[in-house]
Amino acid sequence: MLLTKFTHSCVRLEQDGAVLVIDPGSFSEVDEALDGAAAILVTHEHADHLDQDRVVAFLTANPAVELWAPQGAVDALRPALGDGAGRLHAVGGGEEFSAAGLAVRTFGDQHALIHPLIPVIGNVGYLVEDSLYHPGDSFTVPDGVRVDTLLVPVHAPWSKLEEVLDFMISVRAPRAFQLHEALLNDAGLGLVEGHLTRLGARFGTEFEHLSVGGSVEL
Repeated sequence: MLLTKFTHSCVRLEQDGAVLVIDPGSFSEVDEALDGAAAILVTHEHADHLDQDRVVAFLTANPAVELWAPQGAVDALRPALGDGAGRLHAVGGGEEFSAAGLAVRTFGDQHALIHPLIPVIGNVGYLVEDSLYHPGDSFTVPDGVRVDTLLVPVHAPWSKLEEVLDFMISVRAPRAFQLHEALLNDAGLGLVEGHLTRLGARFGTEFEHLSVGGSVEL
């Protein structure tokens, strides 16, 4: 399985000619990421994870493409798709399905708390091919499974470094790459990733920086 990183939380997975895209959001190179995609996974409805206009345009132009997301994201997309809304699948934690020929399992149901005054929305983490885990905006640890490659949300309005490190250490994946980094400048990203690299190694996780547009075989 080939993983390609795009800005912020968007990744593209390719296997046996099929393409699956996770979180094509407004900070990301959505059109490039979605090119040739057969299926889309969305962790939640926030714009940095779901660029509604561009995703709707892509789904409209590609009527065979299916999308899985929490109910809130599905509800946001459905009015614009009309008869094509049947390709939208609402999911919560604890489900299993196939997307673009890839096996997917879901974990968690809730976005991390930003502030008590900001309503909490649904969020689903996706484990693809029992190998790659994308948590979206949460630190939900996938229970009862071994994760080979973890995508770590390194910075967000809802997190602090202690929580990022505890999440990575708890999952104990042999390999990890950064996610959700668009709000950091180079100095801040270097500082955070330095801690993740140093402390991750103590607990058996090799953290690596994957540049935007970079790809790696999983």
